[in-house]
Amino acid sequence: MNNISLFITGPVIALALAAGIAAVKADPVDDTLTIDGKEMISRAKAPEGHPFDEVMSGWLFRTAETRALEADTFVNPGMLEVEEGGAIWNTVEGTAGKSCASCHGDAAESMKDVGANYPKWDSDSGRPINIELQINKCREKNMGAEPYAFDKGGQKALTAYVKHQSLGTPVSIDLGQGEMQNWWDRGKELYYTRTGQLNLSCASCHEANMGKMIRADHLSQGQINGFPTYRLKQGKLISVHNRFRGCIRDTRAEMPKAFSDELMALEVYVTWRGTGLSVETPAVRQ
Repeated sequence: MNNISLFITGPVIALALAAGIAAVKADPVDDTLTIDGKEMISRAKAPEGHPFDEVMSGWLFRTAETRALEADTFVNPGMLEVEEGGAIWNTVEGTAGKSCASCHGDAAESMKDVGANYPKWDSDSGRPINIELQINKCREKNMGAEPYAFDKGGQKALTAYVKHQSLGTPVSIDLGQGEMQNWWDRGKELYYTRTGQLNLSCASCHEANMGKMIRADHLSQGQINGFPTYRLKQGKLISVHNRFRGCIRDTRAEMPKAFSDELMALEVYVTWRGTGLSVETPAVRQ
């Protein structure tokens, strides 16, 4: 790497990519992720039409120390919020005097594999719905409770708890539901559209430069099978729409609102790009 690349941090990484600064190749590790005795699928054959032959979990691109944190639920810092989500699951809220458990019982049974199949088509709203929006729908319609504001209250913790019940289950979404295919098409277009002052797209990092090192940052395929994810950099659990918005901010573009049509379409497409990978929630990333 030339000298200028030694000073690359944060969003300036994107500037380096745009300027064509040389990056060091660093292949993903050849290792197996096992959590609570379950072997995760961290490499899978890509679905038809995918730009890669193989899809790979972001876990394979992290340091040994970070990989070890995720592999041990006793030390995984994201599990604290999963436990908080378990408490919320059993907490009565709203005018109906219900909790999540009132309708769904034991989450280990009722939510098993559920998180691996979202986003889904929601006929009521006429658009895709993710776990966060499904939680809000249940809170309003069935519990008589206020919906969570984005990343507020127990939204991240409860989402992580629900997703954790699918730990190890391969990601698979049904594009045949409703108009999901149209939203996938829109998400794909957004994925490859360059935006912001740095003129970058999602594909600029996670496809064209996947596997390369720029300073201490190892660029992965940008898979979202581990969200909500505990990011060491921020010291907390991060939702997928928070991460989408952060990436867009780093291109110095105007950030869409969480759960906007743009970001829901992007979630549909990026989730599909990880088809076959195990749900790892809560993953640990740098």
